[in-house]
Amino acid sequence: MKLKWYGQACFLITASDGTKIVTDPYTPETSGYIPVKEDADFVIRSSDNDSFHCRADLIPGSPAVITALDVAEEGGERTVNGLTVKAIQAMEALNHRYHDPDQNGMYRFTVDGVSIGHMGDVGNALNDEQIAFFSEVDVLLTLTGGHPVIELDDLKVLLDRAKPRLIIPMHFRTLSYKPRNSFWIESFLKYYDDADIDFALGYETTITRDSLPDKTRVLVMDYAR
Repeated sequence: MKLKWYGQACFLITASDGTKIVTDPYTPETSGYIPVKEDADFVIRSSDNDSFHCRADLIPGSPAVITALDVAEEGGERTVNGLTVKAIQAMEALNHRYHDPDQNGMYRFTVDGVSIGHMGDVGNALNDEQIAFFSEVDVLLTLTGGHPVIELDDLKVLLDRAKPRLIIPMHFRTLSYKPRNSFWIESFLKYYDDADIDFALGYETTITRDSLPDKTRVLVMDYAR
């Protein structure tokens, strides 16, 4: 599969058969990132009420829209047009500075035999059930701290226990991202040895089961522009 990072929590994942999945699309005008221009077959979003994570209406084509919070509240698993999405409930930071915290869903799915986890917009330390939800996921699209998302020390607990094979950071501060509450990527990378960190040097990468590392590595991507 191919994976492209647009910015914030939005990725385009293209399977070997051409199926395209977009995660947590944002509003370009408020996020600072470019519009997603590719047609998609699916949009998976953590909630339906956060303009930084929910803008399925802006994705070209006629994608099937799956809201992770709905899936989590309705049994935790849903299959749509052959794609199975599992989800678990989460919440924005309980001490949210800007508004009452909203519920959202963290989710996982599989493409080309590679399991992918997405942390949505969780803002609090994860409980045992939430950590177990990501246990042994192959690729974890990972929040990187900064109010109102999960604190870095709490995030490291998840990563140490779930042991994803590949961590791809998202939701960190960049030169294009308009809000200034997120951290720069260095704050997250200090938790890892330089020898365990790779840089994609671009906004696209190819991932296969054979290319996955045997133990956790971090892959830092650029964002599309």
